[in-house]
This record gives sequence, C-alpha cells and structure tokens, in this order.
Amino acid sequence: MALTPVPDDHLATVVTTLEMTERPRPAPMPTSPLQLIRWQRPDSEKYRTLFRRVGSPWLWFSRLVMEEARLRAILDDDAVEVHAVIDRDRIEIGMLELDFREAGQCELSFVGLVPEWTGKGQGRWLMHHALALGWRTDIERLWLHTCTLDHPGALGFYRRSGFTAYKRTLETFADPRLIGALPRDAAPQIPCFDSAKRR
Repeated sequence: MALTPVPDDHLATVVTTLEMTERPRPAPMPTSPLQLIRWQRPDSEKYRTLFRRVGSPWLWFSRLVMEEARLRAILDDDAVEVHAVIDRDRIEIGMLELDFREAGQCELSFVGLVPEWTGKGQGRWLMHHALALGWRTDIERLWLHTCTLDHPGALGFYRRSGFTAYKRTLETFADPRLIGALPRDAAPQIPCFDSAKRR
C-alpha cells in the first residue's frame, strides 16, 4: 500500500460524513446544569472567540481565517442558527450551529463544548437539543461531518446518536498553528512540524 507524503507545514485528515434520514423516536431530555441560548446575528469577534475556545483543541480554524464579509453572510443569514451553551454563571462554554440553507436539509455545522466540559455527559444533552432543533416539519435529512483530528470519541458518539456514516474523503490544509490562525501550543496531541526550526 502506498503512503502519500504530506508537506511539513500541512496537515492531512480523513473526513467522515454522516447523515440521519429519519426523525428519531422521542426521548427524555438528559438533565444538565447548562442552558442553550440563541445568538441572533452574533458579533463576529464574540463568535470567533467562542469558536476558538471550543475548537482549538481539535484545530478548528475555518471561521478564524474566513474573510469578514463571508463570515457575516453566514451569521446574518436567517437560515443559519447559532446557539451558545452557557453555564450557571452565564459563561459561554459550548456552541451549536445549524445550517438550513439547503432546502429539506439541516447541517449540524459545529457542535462542541470547551475542554473543561468534555467527557462529563453533557454532549448527549447538547445533541438532544441539536436533534430537536434540526428536525423540523420540512426537514428530511440531518447531516454532519467529523475528522480524524477531532475528539477520538466523536465518530462513535455521532453513530450512537443515530447518524450513519456514508462517505469518507481526504483533506489536506496548511497547519493553522503555522499560519497564525491558532497558537503554536493548540492541539499538542497533533505534531506540529516547523521545518524552519529543524534546519
């Protein structure tokens, strides 16, 4: 089997796309000390700050390098819903973004909690909200994608939540830590090859 080299300043990941084509059976809402609040057309910097806090351990960077006009076109679109997860002190500790721009479909664009809340059972609570908000009368399909840079339990969690994996793709991109989109110490579990330092 052949190995494909990846430039030192790039990363490669396997992206798995999953879908749900039937509304799940009603289930009790898991208990949680958290709340989900809708952010109507959030301020760009406020949005990016939460995006960074939730996603930097997994090298989420797409919205951090996106041009402002393109980001505003998403955040100002009535068919895109951004929700923040807040704790008892009303501090934002997670996010849920739903994209209804394609007729009959809902993409769970971003779902996650900050590292301090990961692994505490609150992901089930957040996914319960995601499914309740995503499955509307005119929706026939919910979908999302995850990748091998994500939390190791992400793919299994999505499958247990009722999603079925149906496609895999390979993605390569410039390491966001080397282009300044994320700090150098972000996602220490993923090696950062700085060829300039190795000379």
